[in-house]
Amino acid sequence: MPTIRPATVEDAWPIAEVNVRSWQSAYRGLLPELYLRDLSVEGRAGRWQRILADPANRGDVLVLVEDGSLLGFAAVDRERGELRAIYLEPACWGTGLARLLLDTAVAALRDSGHREATLWVLDSNERARRFYSAAGWTPDGAEKTDTMPGEDVPLSELRYRIDLVSE
Repeated sequence: MPTIRPATVEDAWPIAEVNVRSWQSAYRGLLPELYLRDLSVEGRAGRWQRILADPANRGDVLVLVEDGSLLGFAAVDRERGELRAIYLEPACWGTGLARLLLDTAVAALRDSGHREATLWVLDSNERARRFYSAAGWTPDGAEKTDTMPGEDVPLSELRYRIDLVSE
C-alpha cells in the first residue's frame, strides 16, 4: 500500500532520481534531447538537499513511497497556493498513483487556507494537460515564456487553476 509523507533531507537522492527519469521520459520530444540526456542526478540531489534542509520548506515536498521505494513526489508552495511540481516514476504512470499524489498535494493547499490553487504546465505537454484536466484543473488564460537554465530554449507555459472550496 503506498503512503504519502513529508519529504526529509534523506529523500533528496531518490527524489532527484525520480526527477531526472521522469523529465527524460515526459519531456522527450518537447525539450532538446541533449539537455535531457545531460540531466544530472547528482546536480538535482544537491538542489533537493538544500530545499529539504531549509526549515521554511518543511512539509512543502511530499513523497509517495511503496515497499520502501520512493516512487514520486509533489512540491507545493503553501504561501502562494501553487503546485510547483509533481513527478512519478515513468513505470508507474497510468496506475492511479499520480492522482493519489496530486489529490494529497491539493488537500495540503486547501488545508493551508487557500480557496484556489494554480500550477504551470508546458503548453506542448499534452499528457500532463490531460492529467490536470481530468482532475478538475482548467486553464485560466495566463501564459508565460521562460527559458531553460543555461539554454536558449523558450518554454511556453499555461497556467491552470482549481477551485478548492467546491472541490
